[in-house]
Amino acid sequence: MKVLIVIANYRVAHLTIDCLGSLSDEIKRLPQTHVAVCENGTGDDSAERIGKAIEDNGWQSWCSLMAVSPNLGFTGGNNVIIRPALQSEDPPQYVLLLNADTIVRPNSLKTLVDFMDAHPNVGIAASRLEDPDGTPQRSAFRFPSPASEFEGNLKLGIVSRLLQRWVVAPPVVDHATETDWAAGASMIVRREVFRDIGVLDEGYYTYFEDVDLCFNARKAGWPVWYVPESRVVHLVGQSTGITVKTPKRQPSYSFQARRRYFLKNHGALYAALADAGAILGLTLWKLRVALTKKPDATAPYFLLDSIRHSVFLTGFRLKNVPNPALASGSVETSKSQI
Repeated sequence: MKVLIVIANYRVAHLTIDCLGSLSDEIKRLPQTHVAVCENGTGDDSAERIGKAIEDNGWQSWCSLMAVSPNLGFTGGNNVIIRPALQSEDPPQYVLLLNADTIVRPNSLKTLVDFMDAHPNVGIAASRLEDPDGTPQRSAFRFPSPASEFEGNLKLGIVSRLLQRWVVAPPVVDHATETDWAAGASMIVRREVFRDIGVLDEGYYTYFEDVDLCFNARKAGWPVWYVPESRVVHLVGQSTGITVKTPKRQPSYSFQARRRYFLKNHGALYAALADAGAILGLTLWKLRVALTKKPDATAPYFLLDSIRHSVFLTGFRLKNVPNPALASGSVETSKSQI
């Protein structure tokens, strides 16, 4: 197998089916490619619907389906496929992590594979993510830092200009470039990266797993690249319900994942500085809003939740992010025969 494409579905079976439809022509351009879908504990008839779509459309030759229960989060839902594939007699040369809420543009996947073939020193490459109308989404980033936590939460032009080198989301570029990390919605990973650093860290459950993967890949000597010639539509936030346009209260596991990232990769002092920067920036932003009556698109209770989940109140011990679906019950898996 040259490429294993992994898709974890949670509550978006209709989008997963659309994603598979967009892959059908791409598979013809990528010999020795297999797509594996994990129905990740949605708890309804999603597995049956996806399985029926695979059968009805004749995708059985290149697509398989596994169902797990309960939901294992993004990391666990992908690892349940990645781990045995890497341990098999025919491990894939590349693993492509693809969100269920994506539509691949023509030649987008072949472009990533060709790029990796041409650059054997690169460990990870990611697509340009875009809206359905082609508007690019920022998907190549700098690593978060105390300065970026302050700047991103304060949202003040003069401060952003002064801290420009630490801004997490720089402007979109139209040429391939090395980056700190890239969004994991369409990301190809060389097999040797997993050999050197392991599979996705299931201590994250969901959120920050792509930052962590890229951080540790780079630490192990594997550069990360953004390849905008590979274009993928990303329907942001469909599984989590959290979007920029309709802010909702952030789930606890998003704050816990952020805390884990800083403590795991940078240590206690750095995590404390990052929390202090975020809380100070948010406090000053809220003061600006109160004084100027500016519109506030911040998620509800974001400042309170940032304080509540900070290392100042939760301590400095590295913890796994609790999986809310595992509070009761064990994991069950079944593999489709199609």
